[in-house]
Amino acid sequence: MPELGAGTCRATCDRGRRRAQNRCAMSYADLLRGHAGDPAVAARPFLRFEGATWTFADTLAEASRYARLFLARRDPARPFHVGLLLENRPEFVFAELAAGLCGAVVVGLNPTRRGEPLARDVTHADCQLVLTEERFAGQLTDSLAAPGTRTDVLVAETSLAGALGAQPATDPGMRAEPQGLALLVFTSGTTAGPKAVQRSHGTLALMAHGAVLTMCQATAADVVYCVMPLFHANAQILGLGVALAAGCELVLGRRFSASGFLPDVRRYGCTLFPYVGSPFAYIMATPERPDDADNPLRLAYGNEAPRQYMDGFARRFGCRVIDGYGASEVGVSFTRADGDPPGALGLAGPGVEILDEEGRPCPAARFDEHGRLANPAEATGEIVNTAGTGLFEGYYKNPEATASRTRGGRFHTGDLGYRDAQGYVYFAGRDVEWLRVEGENFLARPVEAILQRHPDVVLAAVYGVPDAEAGDRLMAALELRPGARFDPERFAEFLAAQPDLSPKWMPTYLRITPELTRSETNKVQKRALQREGFIRSAAADTLWWRPRGAAHYRPFTADDLAALREQFARAGNATRLD
Repeated sequence: MPELGAGTCRATCDRGRRRAQNRCAMSYADLLRGHAGDPAVAARPFLRFEGATWTFADTLAEASRYARLFLARRDPARPFHVGLLLENRPEFVFAELAAGLCGAVVVGLNPTRRGEPLARDVTHADCQLVLTEERFAGQLTDSLAAPGTRTDVLVAETSLAGALGAQPATDPGMRAEPQGLALLVFTSGTTAGPKAVQRSHGTLALMAHGAVLTMCQATAADVVYCVMPLFHANAQILGLGVALAAGCELVLGRRFSASGFLPDVRRYGCTLFPYVGSPFAYIMATPERPDDADNPLRLAYGNEAPRQYMDGFARRFGCRVIDGYGASEVGVSFTRADGDPPGALGLAGPGVEILDEEGRPCPAARFDEHGRLANPAEATGEIVNTAGTGLFEGYYKNPEATASRTRGGRFHTGDLGYRDAQGYVYFAGRDVEWLRVEGENFLARPVEAILQRHPDVVLAAVYGVPDAEAGDRLMAALELRPGARFDPERFAEFLAAQPDLSPKWMPTYLRITPELTRSETNKVQKRALQREGFIRSAAADTLWWRPRGAAHYRPFTADDLAALREQFARAGNATRLD
C-alpha cells in the first residue's frame, strides 16, 4: 500500500483536528453502519460483482448474517480470528465487515501458498475459522491435515451458504475500539515465513480517510475498480477503504485481467483504479484502439508501477496516474504535489532520511545528461524514518522482527532510495535491486527501463547472479509479447544502440520466458529468479548468454554450465554458484 497513506492521514487530522479525528476514529464496520443508516445513502449501490449489486443497506444485512455466524461458532478460549482464503468475491467483503460488527479479527490468506506454508500461516495467525471457495478447498484441506490442527473450514459454494441460512440479518451492535486489532496482513515471505502486520480499526479507517481526501479526492460519485487482491494492504486501503470512506461504489473483480480491464471500466463506469506492481505493463501490451481514452476512468493510483508505462497509460486511457511508495507496515510518509519531478515519491516526511550502512545521511543524488543517477554508490541508502515508527503497529506474535524493524526508536524500511538536491526522494527498490558488476554499484530499475524500450518486451526483471571472481553478473528475465520470437542478433544491436546503457549494464545472461512469475500482488518474484540463477525451472524458458568479447547472444547449454562450475571451482568460489 502506498506510504502516502501515512502522510495524508496526518494532513487530514491537521485540517480541523477535531472533525478529522472524529471521522478517522472509526472502524470499517462503523463506516458501513453510517452509510446504511442514512436514508439518503442506504439504497445506493455499494458493491457490484459479476452482474450482482448490493446497496449499503444490503451489505450491512449480509455482513450482519456473517457476524452472527462467527459469534455462533466462536471458541471464547481462543483468539477470535477468521481467515479468508478467497479471491476478490463478495464473501470477502461481507466477512471482513462482519468481523468489525462482532469483534473478530480478519486474517488475509494468500491463495498461492500451499501445504506446510499455508498451514503455518493459518496456525501462526490463530485462525479459528477459515472461509474459502471450492477452488482452494482441496489445498486448504490438505494443508490442515496435520494432527492437532484446530481450524474449522467453510466453503463459499456449499457449507458457508448453508451455515448462513440459519442466521438473522440483524446487526449484533458491538462497537470496535479504535485501538482494537482489526486485520492481519501477511508480508511477502522469502527465505523465512512471511510476517503478519497488525492493523487496528482506527488506523485502518484513518488511512482510508487520508487516501480519500488527499490522494484520490474520491466522492460519492466515484466508482472504485478493485482487482488487486483483498488479502493485501493495497486493496484493503485503496480499494475497500476508499469506497467506505467516500461512500461510493466498489466494483470487485476476482483477479486482475489485462484484456478485461477496459471492458470492465466501461461496463461499470469505473473512475478510480487502485493498483500495485506491474498491471500497466500487461494492459499496455493489449492491442491499442483509437477510442481507448473514451472511458470514465479519471485516476489510477498505487505503487511500484514500471516507470516507462505510467505516462503512456495516462495518455492512452485519458486519466492521471499517481504512483507512490508501498509497504504493508506504513512506517514512513511522503508528501506529493502536482509538478513533482518524474519518478519521485515526493518530499520526505519529517524525519525520513536516506542512510548509509553506518547510519549516516547519504549525499544528494546527481544525474548525468541522460537523467541517469551518476553517483549511485554514495547516494543510495536505506529509507529510514528517524523520527519514529509511523503507523506501524507491530508484527503479530513476532517481537523479534518488530524490534528489528523499529530498532533505535526508528522505522527501518529495508528498502533503498536516494534524494536529490531539492529534497525529492526516489525509490530504488529492495535489496535484490542492488548490483555490483566489475566494481561498479548500480540499480536494476534503470536497466529494466531501457530493456523495456524494445518493442517485443512486455516486462523485464533485472537481477544479479554470481560472478566467478567477485561481485555479480547481470541477468535479465524478459517476458515477450504474444507471438514475438527472440532474435539474439537484433537484440544485441538494440542494446548497442541505447545511448544511456552503460557497458557494465549490458546483460551477460538473458532468460526468455512466456510469462514472468508474479505474486498475487502483481510483483515479479525476483528473489525466486535470482535463486534459480542458471537453472531453468520452467521448460518453456530459454537461457541465452554473451561470453566476454562476443558480439551476440547464444544459447546457454549444459556444457556452458559445466564450464562455469569449473571456473567457479578454480576461483575457490564454488559455493557461491550453488
